[in-house]
Amino acid sequence: QVQVVESGGGLVQPGGSLELSCAASGSIVRISRMGWYRQAPGNRRELVAIITTDGNTDYLDSVKGRFAISWDGTKNTAYLQMNGLKPEDTGVYFCGADLVDSTRFLKLYWGQGTQVTVSS
Repeated sequence: QVQVVESGGGLVQPGGSLELSCAASGSIVRISRMGWYRQAPGNRRELVAIITTDGNTDYLDSVKGRFAISWDGTKNTAYLQMNGLKPEDTGVYFCGADLVDSTRFLKLYWGQGTQVTVSS
C-alpha cells in the first residue's frame, strides 16, 4: 500500500504565504515525480507545479514567480511554497505522486487534498 498525505492548507489574506507538504510512504520502489494540483468549485483540476526527482520543475503560468516546488528525497516529501497569494488561488490542493509501487508498475497516487482559501 502507498499513502500520500498533504498538509499545510488554511486561510490566508491576499498577499500572504503558505507552505504545503506532501509525503509519500509505503510500498514504494521509486518515485518519478511529484505534482501539486488544485481544483476550485465548478472548475476542473489543474496542474499547478510539478517536480521530477532529479529536480526539473514546471509551473502553471499564473503562479510563476510566486510559487516554488521542492523535493526532499530523504523524506519522500514535496513542498509547495506559495507567496503573494491571490483570491484566485483558492481551491483544494491535491498532491499527485507518480511512482513505481510493489507491483513494479508506474502509477499515479493522489492525496486527500487540503483546502487553501485566500480571502480578506
